[in-house]
Amino acid sequence: MNLLNLLLWFSLFTVALLYWQGKQRYAGWLGVMAYAAQLSVLIALWDKMPIAASFSFTVLDNTLRWEMTGFGWFFAVITVGAALFSSWFTAGEWGAAQKDMRLQHVALAINVLAMLIMLSSGDFLSLFIGWELVSWASYLIMTHPGGKAADAAFRYLIYAMGGAMAILAGLILIYVQVGSLDYAAFWEALPNLPTEVLWALVLLLGGGFSVKMAIMPFHLWQADAYAETPGANAAFVSAIAARMGLFALTLILLKPVGMERLIDMAIPLTFLDARSLLLWLAALTAIIPTFIALQQSDARLLLAWHGIGQGGLMLLGIMIGTKMGVAGGLMHVFNYATYQAALFLAVIAVMHRTGTTDLDRLGGLIVRMPLTFVVLLMGIIGLAGLPPMNGFVSKWLMYKALLDANMPLLLVAASISTLGTILSVYKLIHNIFLGQLRKEHYKVKEVPWTMLVPMLVLAGIGFITGAMPGLVLDLVDKAQMALGYATLDHHLGGVIWPNGGINMLLVTGIFLYGIGIGAIIFFLGNRRFIVHQWDNYAGGHFLTSDVRYNYTHNFYPGVMRVIGPWFRGTIVHLEQGITNLTQILAGAFHSFYRVSYTPLYLLMVTVLALAWMV
Repeated sequence: MNLLNLLLWFSLFTVALLYWQGKQRYAGWLGVMAYAAQLSVLIALWDKMPIAASFSFTVLDNTLRWEMTGFGWFFAVITVGAALFSSWFTAGEWGAAQKDMRLQHVALAINVLAMLIMLSSGDFLSLFIGWELVSWASYLIMTHPGGKAADAAFRYLIYAMGGAMAILAGLILIYVQVGSLDYAAFWEALPNLPTEVLWALVLLLGGGFSVKMAIMPFHLWQADAYAETPGANAAFVSAIAARMGLFALTLILLKPVGMERLIDMAIPLTFLDARSLLLWLAALTAIIPTFIALQQSDARLLLAWHGIGQGGLMLLGIMIGTKMGVAGGLMHVFNYATYQAALFLAVIAVMHRTGTTDLDRLGGLIVRMPLTFVVLLMGIIGLAGLPPMNGFVSKWLMYKALLDANMPLLLVAASISTLGTILSVYKLIHNIFLGQLRKEHYKVKEVPWTMLVPMLVLAGIGFITGAMPGLVLDLVDKAQMALGYATLDHHLGGVIWPNGGINMLLVTGIFLYGIGIGAIIFFLGNRRFIVHQWDNYAGGHFLTSDVRYNYTHNFYPGVMRVIGPWFRGTIVHLEQGITNLTQILAGAFHSFYRVSYTPLYLLMVTVLALAWMV
């Protein structure tokens, strides 16, 4: 049987299965097995791409077809893997504690199906259909709990509809100019398209796809929407959902021939061209949301804002346009998915035990949830881009590519982004796990193994692919070749490069050696004894349980005075005005169509039907 057909049928079957059995306690395990089956099919596709589905449709003389290339396959592996770990997390105690998990299971499965349809699109029309399916599936997974989640999802819907209209206009322009909606016809015609047409495509398609990527200035919807997504589904959408925009933008405009045209498109009266414009938008997206994350007192919001910033870094790497830059950007998609999913699951685990993700109401949980602490620690090391976790390798590749491409200012921008990340992830781990345990959390205990194992496996993947990045670069090779870029010479431990490569096996070995020496000194050196954290004193005064001896609230006041106005600007007020106007119009049309004139509409339909019959 055609493997792409099998993959899509498996995904559709997963939706039906979880809808049928979603209320059962074992539904989470059914999801795990279904996603594992889909992942097995993807692995079987390793040496069989590109592969076309055996079915197609003709609409207005345009053929809709589906084909899996190495580029779509790379994103599909991450998508199905993220769903597997999210379902695994909910399969035990967490899912049993919820009132009704069926809608969560079904929403996750529908998102996976929609993404696979989009990632295997073989032409612009099938891409647009997949894009819309992903948008509405994302709305479902965000909004179904109601309350704050529904409000945040409604904001997303406004952005998504605006982006979809821009994309549709871009596709119409392509059809008018090229006479076809086939990818190959567009790429063949691209070098000869007039500059003004290409500028229109960059603005329409780039703007439309940037909405889902949350590239500035279309970034304000994402943090609230992803943070309010319930349970482990938040880990899924944070890990991969926004990367669908990166996939589409890269597929259409950022292949080598497209990159060459972007460089030639100078912006009058400036030193910029179209590629430079996208590079600096990516750099600003990497910086500003990262520092906005510093202002958050909710752990989920802090991570969600970082997701926006990390998306900017991915686009920055790909826009460099060299094989090292593209490899770094694509590798960062994989690396980010592993540590962001682990971080979100760790925060959800803390919420499961304490009932809150408010950083001002936590602290000292390392003594109650030590393994969750280890997961969060490994995750923030990856997010900060520090060795030996995998986030370091992809950031190193992008920094090296910026140096080799003589882009020092963008390198400084990327470094500033990393500085903001380090500051905020320290706040995250400090306010949750370090300092003094609160009295109300004294009886908190570690989460069960059904929740711990997927978190630990994700953290383990981050460490293994950090020590052996060649494993991920083998996957990246598939995507790069499908895009038309040369692959990066690498080995299991790192990258081979004429003016300086990297071997993470050596770096990790030195790191572990240092930890081993420290452990020997700690355990076999000076005598030590363990005291309760309340059996302590500071400044000559004894500390008791009623003394809060860890600093959490207003963690970086000096920095906040500088960056606070960035967030409370005109863009926020403009977005809120658009949201309010849309809600007013929606209410008006709801009344118009469903309340006031229903008998009149029925009469009109009846009269028209009789007229047609006559």
